[in-house]
Formats: sequence, structure tokens, C-alpha cells
Amino acid sequence: MTEPTRPVRVHVAASAGTAGPAAAGLPDAVPGGESLSTVPGVGPSLASALARLGIATVRDAWFHFPLRFEDRTRLTPIAQLVAGERAQVEGRIDAVERGFRFRPQLRVAISDESRATLVLRFFQFRKAQVDGLQPGTLLRCYGEVRHGQHGLEMVHPSYKRVDGESALSLDLTPVYPTVDGLTQVRLRRAIGLALARLPADEAIELLPEVLRTRLGFGSLVQAIRTLHAPRTTAESDAIAARTHPAQHRLAFEELLGHRLALILRRKALTHVPGPRIAAPGARRRALLAALPFALTRAQQRVLREIAHDVASGRPMLRLLQGDVGSGKTVVAALAALSAIDAGWQVAVMAPTEVLAEQHLRTLSSWLEPLGVRIVWLAGKVKGKARRLALESAARDADLVVGTNALMQSGVRFRRLGLAVIDEQHRFGVHQRLALAEKGQGEEVAPHQLVMTATPIPRTLAMAAYADLDSSVLDELPPGRTPIATVALSNARRHEVIERIREALAQGRQAYWVCTLIEDSDLLEAQAASRVFEELSAALPGVAVGLVHGRMKAAEKEAAMSAFARAERALLIATTVIEVGVDVPNASLMVIENAERLGLSQLHQLRGRVGRGQQASSCVLLYQPPLGEHARERLALLRETGDGFRIAEKDLELRGPGELLGTRQAGLGAFKVADLVRDAALLPEVAKAGDWLLARAPEAAQALVARWVGDAMRYAQA
Repeated sequence: MTEPTRPVRVHVAASAGTAGPAAAGLPDAVPGGESLSTVPGVGPSLASALARLGIATVRDAWFHFPLRFEDRTRLTPIAQLVAGERAQVEGRIDAVERGFRFRPQLRVAISDESRATLVLRFFQFRKAQVDGLQPGTLLRCYGEVRHGQHGLEMVHPSYKRVDGESALSLDLTPVYPTVDGLTQVRLRRAIGLALARLPADEAIELLPEVLRTRLGFGSLVQAIRTLHAPRTTAESDAIAARTHPAQHRLAFEELLGHRLALILRRKALTHVPGPRIAAPGARRRALLAALPFALTRAQQRVLREIAHDVASGRPMLRLLQGDVGSGKTVVAALAALSAIDAGWQVAVMAPTEVLAEQHLRTLSSWLEPLGVRIVWLAGKVKGKARRLALESAARDADLVVGTNALMQSGVRFRRLGLAVIDEQHRFGVHQRLALAEKGQGEEVAPHQLVMTATPIPRTLAMAAYADLDSSVLDELPPGRTPIATVALSNARRHEVIERIREALAQGRQAYWVCTLIEDSDLLEAQAASRVFEELSAALPGVAVGLVHGRMKAAEKEAAMSAFARAERALLIATTVIEVGVDVPNASLMVIENAERLGLSQLHQLRGRVGRGQQASSCVLLYQPPLGEHARERLALLRETGDGFRIAEKDLELRGPGELLGTRQAGLGAFKVADLVRDAALLPEVAKAGDWLLARAPEAAQALVARWVGDAMRYAQA
């Protein structure tokens, strides 16, 4: 960095790629809503590239902030370079070498007055580029220094030829999020033009003065300018550490905008009446009497909360959280029977066919003996079977179970009164709303029960599910045994296989889960197939099953069913079994490459065992050496089975986008906010949201437009 005594200016930069109030269908009362293409210097080509980045208006550019800053204000002698650091050097080309070993590459050796040499390595280059790199040419280069085969090197540095005197920049250089075809130079220029149009603070301020004073917030315009152009080294260091007050100021506003979007969406949904479902009917009482177990106190409490909601005349919007095995499905079944007894239809939607089919089997076994007409609708249902399913949904079905096929335009319900969405984070808010809209032919909005087996930390729930009331099943059914968890190196694989042999000899069943870091069904299928062959050979006489994502749905179903009927003692599977598989006799699980998975996913997989009366075990098989985070994750799983504690740690380690899935609106895509770092702001965000909706609704809508963009369309859908 430059000396702390010298102020450091920064090339201007910009903002969050969201549509402004005009794009959201709101009055354009806040400046900056004009198209960036109207700004002199932003031609059609640049405007088109910016639009692909989500920057359409001047205001969008204000809120598109740099990822980091590069210090190009000084030169570092090559002899003083340190591997792992980014630096700017200037040196003359000594030699140029093109090679084609394995893949084309270009190596350029430069040296400077410190009598040291640096290699510039390129794997993508053009002939014209090579022609311009002649021995004796003076280059100024910026990049990350690393160890190479022949000393220190930079891979694909940015560089320019220096002809004569060329002054160093006085400014830190921002690096922005961008897209292919839009260079940093063009993007910086466009954002600079937009920032030149920043008005006075009062023209764009949306937080009331009383709120800003109470929270100690300074000027919004100054916060924007600071994050684009820190004036001192201390400021740029604070921004890099994410501790600058300007970041707190904007993080608060961004979290507030996202929360308001969810609350406004809820208000829009509950503006229409919901089905009135009174006291439980005869079939619900019959199911309760037929169940081979008693409901836990937690299940009874949640059913009372649901009963209160569905009797109110307003659409229920309730999130049901329950750790693995806490009994969410029976709660959903009882809620469904109440709706069916009152003359309404119920839709149950799950993210995968495996999970949807599990619900179909369970609900059919409970409800069909009571005369409930159940229809199955998924992507694999084709031809005549699909036509009959659609006709039944529109005519006489009581309960329709399926995947996101339920949301397709051709699906019609006769009288949808309750939508149950399992593992909501696999879908996202917009898909949930699409299913809810299927019931508005009756001029009512169906009740929504959203379920998840991924415990959601309170801070994350406040940000992600502000539109939902929350219920928690915090009690496991009696008889569930704790799962003993151990972590073993893959070098002890033979011991694990021997342990499986002993467990199977006692009449127990086991899972062996194969995972790969690459997101590829094909590679995971190949890995699972190899393990299937390995264990089939190592365990002669053992009936081994195989399930992976590349199998046809019927094949997966057949393999799972054979395992559930104990026709297979060992099931080799990929993470398709994460949810939806319930085999009480399975009491041993091995998770291969466990260090590659997040805590919540490991916890979900582990929950496939321990569902019966037998003591259960989970072996986390890892490939050494373990990194610090991986060691932390595996240690926590050995210590606890508390899903909420595990989820809190997962949020800290991986962030909300990983924990809930990237399709959840707004999560993993914050411009400034960080749910872990900024968790302390959330209670104040909630208070401010209520205050704004009550006293300044136009400002609330403008905040949503600024930070969330087109979410308002869904709030009005």
C-alpha cells in the first residue's frame, strides 16, 4: 500500500445490479432512474454489456461496488517480490518463448535494475499479442506473484508497454464484478460517469433522519463515494477488512430492503382471503387413532398453531422447521386431512422425485385407507397417465403429490386450499408463489405450509423468511437413538469395510454414500459404480444395491424399494438419499470424502440412520490432509447432533447462499451485507422495517426497488 500520510484517491466505481423504482412499477421519485444509455459516453455497445451485468440505470451503477482494490500507485523491485502477494513491476523483456507441451503457453522473462528476473506466463494469447512482446520492450505489469518452475512468476498479469515517461496512478484501482465481454476499463469508465451524477444527499436519502440519528448513520452519498474511492490507506484497509462504517450503513439499508420486500410480498398474498378450515374432521381423528405412535408435545403445539392459522380466514404462511426425524410429515398429513375434510384440495410439492415418491408412499399408506383420493404428478408421468392425473386434479382428487411439475401451466386444481412445500430452499420464493397462485380461481389464496429439515439459524430466518410465521419441532419422537459419529482417514478403509461386514452379519443394513467435489451427476455415478464393484467383491454373499443421479427414475425407485424391504443389505448411493429415505433397520452409514461436504448436508445424510430402535453409527471417511475448516466441521459433527448448532456453524463457515441454496431470493447475492458479520443489525432492521411500513410506506417501496428490484412484481402477483 502507499504511505499512510498520502491520501489515496480511487477511480470511481458503482452499485447493485437492480432495477430502480421505475422498473419495479413505482413512482420514480428518487433520482438516478434514467437509463445509463442516456449518459454521454455510454454508447449502445457498452449499455448492452452493462445490462447483462444488471446495470440499466444510473442508480444501478451507484450501487455496484468493487470487489477489491489494486494498488498501482507504486512499483516493486522484482528482487523484493513475495509469493502470494499482488504487486506492480516494471521490467524489460529478456526472452520470449512459445511452447505447446500439453497445451499452448507463452512465457515472457523480464528483468529490472534490481538484477532479478520474473516470468510472465500466458495460456491464452493471440499472434498480435506475441508480436508486440519483443526483447528490449519495457513492460509495466500487475498481478499475483507465485512460485513457478523457474522462480517467481505471474500468470496472466495485466500489462502495458511503457514508452518514455509514464506516470504512476495516484489512485487505487477498483476491481468490479463483471461479465464476459465487459472489461474493467470500460466498466470503471461507465461507473465513473454515473457517479459524477450523484446528487445531494437529501435527494436520494430514504431513511428518515430520526432513524439515522438513532443508529449513528452518516451521509448516504458519502458512504457510496467512500466504498468506490477510499480517501486514505486506513479507509481502504478497513473496507478490505469489512469494518468500515460506510459498509455498515449500506449493509443496514440493504438488509432492510430485502426484509421489506418479503413483508410486502406477504401483505400482497394475505390481501385476499384464505379458506376457513374449522375444527378437525372425522378422518383426521381416525388417522390419529390409527397411528402406531403418539404425537410429541412439539407436534401437538405446531398443529395448534396451524389450526389457528387456517381458521382465521387469512392465508396461512408458515415455515415448519424440524430436525431430521422430528415428524414433520405426520404434521403435514394431519393438516392436509383437516383441509380435505373441509372440502378443499391439498398439493404436496417436493424438490426431487425421490423425496416426492417417499411422501407419496407415506401419505398413501396413511390416507388411502381413509378414502382420500391421491394423485401422483411428476416430470416422468407421461402420456395417458399424465392426462388422467391432470383431469383428476381438476376434478375429483383430494391430494396431489409431485415435484415442480405441479407448477406447470397445464396443471389446474378444482379447489386448492393448502399447498405443502417440502425443502423450500431447493425451490425459491418465486416457485412457491407460482404454486400458491394455482388456488386463486376460488378468489382465495391457499394456505402455505413450508417445511424444511435444514435447521435455519435465527439470523438467517429473519433475513430469508420474514414473510413466514415460524414453527419449530424441537423434540424427537421417543425411542430415537443417538447416532455415534466417528471420523476416519481413508487409509483405514479396510477397517470400515470389516465393520460393515459385522453389522450386516447381525441382520442390520447400511448405507455407503459417495461424494465428489465436482458438481457432476456423471462423475458421481462413476464413483458410486466403482465403490459398488469394490464392495460387492469385498463382501461376497452380501446383497448390494446401487442408486445414483444418472439412473432412470424407475431404476432408482426399484433399488430404494428393495433396500426398504431388506432385500438389499448395503446401499451404495450418491447424495440423492440426503432426504426422503426412511429405513428403520438401517443403522450404519459411511460417508466417503466427508471433508468435501458442508455441515448441514452431512447432518442430513447422517439422519438417514438412527430411525429405528437400534444403536446407530455414522463413519465420516476423509482424505487427508484435512484443512482447518474441514477439521472443524468433522469435529463438530462428532460432538453434537443438534441441528441448530450445526446450522449456525455452517452459516458461519459457508454463508447463506450455500446453506439455503442460491435460488432463495436475495441470499448469497448481497452487494454489501453479510449475514454472519451483520447479524447484530437484524433486530434493528426488523424495527426499522415496521416503522417505515407504518409511517413512510413510499420510502419502504423505494428501498425495495433500490436493493431488490423486480421483487415488487412478485409482491403484486
